[in-house]
Amino acid sequence: MIAMPETATGQRDTPKSRRTCARILEEAVRVIAEQGYAATTNAAVAEAAGITRGAMLYHFPTRESLLEGAIEYIQSRRAALFREAADSLPPGADVTEHAIETYWHLLHSTPFVAFAELEAASRTDPVVRALLAPSQAQFDRAQIGDHFLKMLHAGAGPRFQASRDLARFMLEGMARAHISYDREERIDRLLAVIKRATHMLNRKGGVTDLWEE
Repeated sequence: MIAMPETATGQRDTPKSRRTCARILEEAVRVIAEQGYAATTNAAVAEAAGITRGAMLYHFPTRESLLEGAIEYIQSRRAALFREAADSLPPGADVTEHAIETYWHLLHSTPFVAFAELEAASRTDPVVRALLAPSQAQFDRAQIGDHFLKMLHAGAGPRFQASRDLARFMLEGMARAHISYDREERIDRLLAVIKRATHMLNRKGGVTDLWEE
C-alpha cells in the first residue's frame, strides 16, 4: 500500500479522504494512459474522478504533486501485478516462457502504459524526468518484481543479465512500436524468437535453435 500525502494543512487524511485520494490517483493514471501526459491536468483528473476543484486542491495543490503521487501509485500497481504474475505459473510450465508471455501482457495494462507515456514525456520535460528517474532506476535494478524478472535467467553474470535485458527491451520496444501490417503474425514470430534467444543465452539451447525452419 502506498502512503497517501498529507493535506494542505499538514493533517493526515481521514479514511474518507484517503479513499478520495486513491480514486484521484487511479483516475490520474488512467488519464495518462488513455489521453497522454499533456492532457493530464489537475482539472481533467478532478473531472474524471468526479470531485470538486476544492477537493482536488486539498489533496494535490499542484500538477507536480499529482504527478509525484501518480508515479508512486504506478509503482505500487506494477509491483502488485508482478506478484500476481509470479504466483500464476502453471504447474510444469516453462518459467522463462511464462515470464516473457506475462510481461508482454503486462506491458499493455494501464499502469505500464502510463509509465511508458511518462517515459516518453520525460525526454523533453525536466520535471517529469526528475520525478520519474528514481522509479526507472528502481525498476532497472529489478527491485520491483525482482522475483518475477529473475525467472528469465538461471544465474548471475553478464550472460544471464543479457538474457533478461534482451527479453525486456525487445518486449518493451514491440509494445511501443507501430506495426502497420500482419501485426499478430509478426508479433507471434518475434515472441517465439525472443523465447528461443533467451533459452540460448541461459544455455538451454544453441544458436541453431533460434529460428525453426
